[in-house]
Amino acid sequence: MIYPPRCLGCGGLVDQDHGLCASCFSETPFVTGLVCDLCGIALPGTSDIAVFCDDCLSMGRPWKQGRAPLRYEGVARKLVLGLKHGDRHEIVGMAADWMVGACPFDLPKDAIVLPVPLHVFRLVSRRYNQSALLAQAMAKRMGLEFCPDSLVRHRRTVSLEGKSRDARFAELVDAISVRPSKTALLRNRPILLVDDVMTSGATLAACAQACHDAQCREIYVTVLARVAKAA
Repeated sequence: MIYPPRCLGCGGLVDQDHGLCASCFSETPFVTGLVCDLCGIALPGTSDIAVFCDDCLSMGRPWKQGRAPLRYEGVARKLVLGLKHGDRHEIVGMAADWMVGACPFDLPKDAIVLPVPLHVFRLVSRRYNQSALLAQAMAKRMGLEFCPDSLVRHRRTVSLEGKSRDARFAELVDAISVRPSKTALLRNRPILLVDDVMTSGATLAACAQACHDAQCREIYVTVLARVAKAA
C-alpha cells in the first residue's frame, strides 16, 4: 500500500511489480515475424529457412546467430536508456525474460554467457555494467554459466553515437580482448554474448573476434533492442 506497483514505462499504477501497463505494453515495439538470422532485424515476407539482411550479407558476422526482442524506438528506447543511464535496475528481470524468449538458440549446457565489457573508467563513472546485469539474469534463467569479467575493453573508445558504420568498426579495432586468466575457461566452449543495443554490430563483432582468438566454439549474440535502418 505504501509503495504500490508502478509501470516500468510510464510510472502509472499496475497490478504487479516490474511490468508494463496495458497502454505501454501495446506501444512496445516488439520484433515479430521474419527476422535476419544473424542480427535479428525485422524483414518483410515469410520464409521456412534462415534469411539474412543486406548488411549481414555484405559484411558477414563473426557469430552464428543473433536476436533482439525489441526495436530501439519509443517505449523500448525509454527502457534501454533508463537501464543504461538511469539506474533503473528493476527493468532487468522483464528485459531478460524478453531476451530469453526471443532466442531460438539450442545452446549446449556448457555454453558461457558473457556481457559486452565497459572500459574501467566508464564502469567507475556509471557504477555498473547494464550488459552484465542482463547477461547475469539471462544465465540464471537459462541455467548457464555466467562469467562477467572474461572480456576486457582495454582501450577507452569514444562514443559511437552518430558515427558511420565504417567509423564504428574502425574505432573498435584491437579494443577488446579475452582476459588471459580466462582463456582456458573459454577454450572450446560455446558463447552467448549479451549487450543492451545493437546498431552496426561493431562492438559485438569485436567481442566475437576476441572469443574466436581464444578458440571458443559457436558464438551467439543477443541484445535487448536492435536499431532499425531508416526506411
